[in-house]
Amino acid sequence: MAALMLAVSALWWAAHLMARALQWPVSMVVPESSSHALLMSLGYMPLFFCGFLFTAGPKWLHLPEVSARSLLPALATMVIGWVITLPGFYTHAIIAAAGLSLVAIGWTMLSVRFARMVHASRMSDRTHPALAAAACLTGAVMLWLVAVALAFESHQGLRTVVQMALWWFIAPVFAVVSHRMIPFFGASAVPALDNWRPLWLLWVMLAAVGLEGLISVADLWWWPQTAALRWLQVLMEAPVALLLLWLAVRWGLVQSLRIRLLAMLHGGLVWFGLSFALNALSHGLMAQSGGAESLGLAPLHAMTMGYLGATMFAMTTRVSSGHGGRKEPADNIAWTLYWVLQTAIVLRVVAALWPAFATALTLAAIGAWCLAMVGWAIRYGRWFGKPRPDGRPG
Repeated sequence: MAALMLAVSALWWAAHLMARALQWPVSMVVPESSSHALLMSLGYMPLFFCGFLFTAGPKWLHLPEVSARSLLPALATMVIGWVITLPGFYTHAIIAAAGLSLVAIGWTMLSVRFARMVHASRMSDRTHPALAAAACLTGAVMLWLVAVALAFESHQGLRTVVQMALWWFIAPVFAVVSHRMIPFFGASAVPALDNWRPLWLLWVMLAAVGLEGLISVADLWWWPQTAALRWLQVLMEAPVALLLLWLAVRWGLVQSLRIRLLAMLHGGLVWFGLSFALNALSHGLMAQSGGAESLGLAPLHAMTMGYLGATMFAMTTRVSSGHGGRKEPADNIAWTLYWVLQTAIVLRVVAALWPAFATALTLAAIGAWCLAMVGWAIRYGRWFGKPRPDGRPG
């Protein structure tokens, strides 16, 4: 389901960008930019979260495996909700709101179930799953707020909630999983590396994305911000950028280059640091120019396509291969698709930095994104639901 949503979202946005470039009018009741942000953040990400959390979560919590069939009602409700929501973008906001309500119902069911699993566990250290559960419950609230914003046709409210969902739901789950899994994978594959992941580091990562959420919401409602506030943002973002880029090195960036899966994970982490560096530079330009100059959407796409997209690609490839009975999680096909994805990220960031060629670069970026994501969905989607080739259960 997540793979299907990923492919549909990519092709849908490609069609819109092509129509815009050809100046074909597209009538929508929900603004195109808001629809894009909503679908790309809350469309396929929660479905992938479900696949990961209910696979790795029981192991983290020392609980019995979760039957995939038991998750089907909630997942089907979410997918049916999106099938209703997409036409609602073009026909009537109430239809879109009704569809999002179904998505919210399904995700609420899954989030509550995972939270109950965390509560039922007797593990002494449940920090990572507990934080993931809290973020997922926050996401459920955000989905309900999205449905309300759609019902009342509050475009400003919709933009606000989508930003909150990105920074207070999606990004925290990625931060929690990165903190737990990247050093673990590194130490498992490279004996010279240790599984170093102090808890203070996780709190810093969560605080950083939480503050970025506050900044994003403030920018939607109060513009322009004062120069003093912009410099305060720079003072927060620049050290975080340095910390995250150093962290990629500390967790074995150089050593990981010989192991494809680790390199894929570290590539996402590097984009995490670069997104904060670009934000710091953008806010510094705003402070100097009174809000007239900035880096546009470059920092946001470095975060969403770069950190979230590349990390999602690596994690889902690892889980799909490992639990699908395939020995090599990052074979030549996966490795090629990953670099196509990296090309898409670079093209989109450069498009934001180079307005004169923005249209051409953006079209090239969505073309590469479609190739990577639709290719991934076709390649790995064929595995799902089939018996493992190694004969083991699953």
